Parts: sequence; structure tokens; C-alpha cells
Amino acid sequence: MSSKLWGGRFAKETDRRVEAFTSSLDRDARLWEVDVRVSQAHAGMLGRTGVLERAEADRLVEGLAQVAEDLREGRSRFEPRAEDVHSEIERLLTAKIGPLAGKLHTARSRNDQVATDTRLYLRGRIDLLQEDLHRIQAWLIEKSELNRRTVLPGLTHMQHAQPVSLAHHLMAYFWMFQRDRERLRDARKRVNRLPLGSAALAGTGFPVDRGMVARELGFEGVCENSLDAVSDRDFLVEFLSAASLTMAHLSRLAEELILWSAPEFGFVVLDDSVTTGSSIMPQKKNPDVAELIRGRTGRVYGQLVAALTMLKALPLAYNRDLQEDKTQLFESLDTVESCLQMMHLMLSTAEFRVGRMRAALAGDFSNATDLADHLVSRGVPFRQAHEVVGKIVAHCLRTGAALESLSAGELREFHADFGDDAPACLPHEAVMAARVSEGGTGPEAVGAQIEAARALLEAQRPPGDTPVHAARAPH
Repeated sequence: MSSKLWGGRFAKETDRRVEAFTSSLDRDARLWEVDVRVSQAHAGMLGRTGVLERAEADRLVEGLAQVAEDLREGRSRFEPRAEDVHSEIERLLTAKIGPLAGKLHTARSRNDQVATDTRLYLRGRIDLLQEDLHRIQAWLIEKSELNRRTVLPGLTHMQHAQPVSLAHHLMAYFWMFQRDRERLRDARKRVNRLPLGSAALAGTGFPVDRGMVARELGFEGVCENSLDAVSDRDFLVEFLSAASLTMAHLSRLAEELILWSAPEFGFVVLDDSVTTGSSIMPQKKNPDVAELIRGRTGRVYGQLVAALTMLKALPLAYNRDLQEDKTQLFESLDTVESCLQMMHLMLSTAEFRVGRMRAALAGDFSNATDLADHLVSRGVPFRQAHEVVGKIVAHCLRTGAALESLSAGELREFHADFGDDAPACLPHEAVMAARVSEGGTGPEAVGAQIEAARALLEAQRPPGDTPVHAARAPH
């Protein structure tokens, strides 16, 4: 009897080079836990529907539990040259319970089996990513609460624009990560559909109960069309798209930490534990973790494009091209997870230098808009006020004066409508505090934003029962 699951009609052994080329075990071995769970649910259903004798089904379920225990304890190992994880689980099960193991594959194919394994595994990893994002968001709220009145330059075009609070700046990332969580939560709905029972492509003639398996494995429903079920990887592309946006946000934050830690900014000091040195320059302290997060963003983008390209011309139904989805999915999952964890480590150990942030505002003219607004409040059209303040800025540049150093009398030399209280609007703290609109940088507005974020975070705690707890450590 052939050692292959499909070897009956072949007269020649597979070329060793072909075996090596087609094997997926080095990628899909990490699916072994979910593969066992899926097989146990399938075997139990076969017993309850009468496709198999109940005693046979119970023995299959028990044998699979023994296989899982042996793998966890290191008593069993996969053959390095095996075709895939599914054939290895069946081989180990056969060693445990004998020929009965051959009945496990009744009414299913590896096509619907691997699709189910992948969805179940991804569902668990999405839940873990939610935990990582939640942790960063909680830190952002905590740090923002302490820095509602910490002022720093707000930039557009990388030029000083208007002062904002550190809290407001950090909370911008809270909302980016919140959208990431919402995208993952929404994508999870489409991940959480059961392909099993579709068999190779056309369904099965056995009286299976797909809903029973779906309920046991925590799926919200079954895939409606068997052709689509075995060939669909939309859920994977959707996840990779969401993951790419998460990496974009991590990369933006990493870039700012890199800039802020440079001497020219000096807004943050990254901890020694998350930085490295130079082999030639003794003084160097390099933000390597942040740079690697920024660099590894391209990996996830690349896997998204690879997945889309893989799918773009595939005819129905299953094709071996789909084996490549494991590389695309697993590398992206591992990259996003590690980058989220490293970002939290960097942030939680960083020292923010609020004095340096405040000093960077001196004489930067980021209070110019408020001077124009002062004139507008006294009836001057904004376009005229804009021109007047522009001339004042030009005067300050020629004379070396800071805008906030000018008196009311000096201001009236440029326009008679400047009031005695005009200089009071120029301190950068006052400029920041004046932004009282909803979503603005004023301390009260930021406080309301923080409270809304805290309530949202509490209401959207990650699920406590993650289906695949061991998924963090690839097997």
C-alpha cells in the first residue's frame, strides 16, 4: 500500500525533487493543533449522524487527543520530508489506533480540511492581535491623561504649524489603532465561516451535518457554495489588507520616534533596552527597533500583493497555487504581532522630554494664526488679517524678534484694530488651549476625547477565550 494518501493509481514513486518542491510541511506544521481539533469535530459528527459507528468515532476522537498530547510533549515528531501536516496527523493516528484511522477522512477532502484549518488558526491569531492593539491603546490613553497640557510643535509639511498637546498627538494614534481593531473585527466575521463538508469541490453524498461541526468549532455559519468554499481566500486577502494598514500606522509612529529621538528634536529618549550601538562610533544609540518596524512594513505589503496576484486568474475550484497562502499569511501574522509587541515595549520604556518640546516652540511663529484670529474677532476680514500678520512675521524675521515678544503698541503699528489684549493670545499654551472645538487640542477637548476612548476600550475588551492560545509560538 502506498504511503501517500493518494497513491493508489500511481505506478511510480514520486521523484524526491518533486516531493521536496511540493511539500508544505515546513509552513503548515504550525496548523497541527487546529487540524486535530477540526478532525475531532469531524469524527464526532460522523458518529452522531451514523456515517460511522459511535464507537469508531469515539476511538478516532480519543486517538487524536493522544496524538496531540504526544506532539505537545515531544514524544512524536513529524517526518521532515512528509507532504503536509494533514498526512502527518493521519500517519501518527494510524500508529495509535491502526487501520481505523483511515475512516477519519470519510466525507472530507484536504481541500476543505486545509481551508477550515486556516480559518480557525487565523481566527485565533486575530484575537491575539486584538489583545496587542488593546495594550498599546491602553498605554496611549494613560500617557495622554498625564500630558493634556504638555505643549509641542504640531507640524504640517514637517514645518511648525500650530502648537498641540502631547496628549493630542498620541491620541491620534489611538484612533488609528482603533480603526485597525474595527477592521480586524469586521474581517473576523468573514473568516469565521466553515468550509468543512464541501469535500473536494462538489460536496459529499454522506449525510453530514455541517452546522453541527460549525457550532462545535465556534464558526458563525457554513460557506454556502462548495466550489467557493474550497477555493476562497478572500478572507485571507482581507486580513492582509487590514494588517497592511496596521503596519502603516506602526511605521508612522516608528518614524516619529526615530525623528523625535534625534538630537535635532530631542523630544524622546528611547531606553537602552530597545536600542543598539555602533561597532565603530562609541557615542551612538540607534533606534534599531523602530527602524526595523518601519522596514518590515514592506513585508506585509508584499504578501498582500502576492496573495492578490496568486488569486487573480485561478479557475474554480481548488488549485495547488493556494498552498502559497500559508507563506503569505504566516509571515504577515508573525510580522504584525512582533512589531506590535516591540512598539509597546518601546513606548512603555521611553522618556518624553516635555521641556525640550516646549523650548522648540520659542519664536517659531506657530502662534501666527491666533494673532490673525484676534483681528477677525474685532471685525477684520480673515484675508486682510492674514496679510497683516504675514507682514508682522516678515518684520520679526528681519529683526530677530519672536512674535510672542511684541507688545500691543508694536502690533498696532501694523493695524489699528489690535486690542490691548492681543499679546495674551500669543503664548503657545494659550494657543493650544484656545482649540476648544470637538476633537481639538485644547485640554478640555482632549479630556473629552480621552474619556470617550477609555469607554470604547472598556467596551471592546478582547475576548478572553482565544481559540488557539498556542498560536503565538509557531510549531
